[in-house]
Amino acid sequence: MTPRIDKTVISGVFSLDGQDFDVDNNVWLVGDNDEVLVIDAPHDAAPIVAAIGGRKVAGIVLTHGHNDHITAAVALREAVDAPIWFHPADRMLWDVVHPDTAPDAEIADGTRFAVAGTTLQALHTPGHSPGSVCLYAPELATVFTGDTLFCGGPGATGRSYSDKPTILTSIRARLMSLHGDTVVRTGHGDDTTIAAELRNVH
Repeated sequence: MTPRIDKTVISGVFSLDGQDFDVDNNVWLVGDNDEVLVIDAPHDAAPIVAAIGGRKVAGIVLTHGHNDHITAAVALREAVDAPIWFHPADRMLWDVVHPDTAPDAEIADGTRFAVAGTTLQALHTPGHSPGSVCLYAPELATVFTGDTLFCGGPGATGRSYSDKPTILTSIRARLMSLHGDTVVRTGHGDDTTIAAELRNVH
């Protein structure tokens, strides 16, 4: 049976320059009826736990360290007894939100996550943050891009430790080479495809 991809949208706030802004975050669940991999943990663990529905959690993979993607990670870890995977280049962002605890495992470029008979591979795509990663699932013709690539173009570069030339280099080198039909499942908003975004990356 082909693994399924489920999306849960969770509303909350993100902080920028001392101000809070309302935001809707996508949480992605990849798995089957028995096990699941969770991608990002924003705002509140309870709706993520509800979406997991008692399945075994293979891991909690965080695409980057901005607060609206990691706030619920520790509470989710405690609720489902699963390791948090995180790229060490964003540790300074993690420590602002969770100063008294650490992630469980480090993501590196090429790290692979196996769940429900399929594999997701981490692509290090710095730019939105130094430790931003995307997760490519070739058997599912999908890439989970966090805040690196959206419907309409690159992720915002006005947040902490963001850099526009770096994000454009990452997108061109790591994402635009994927098959055009690859579905882009983002950290916020609607899905798109690699082919659709080719014209939006300059």
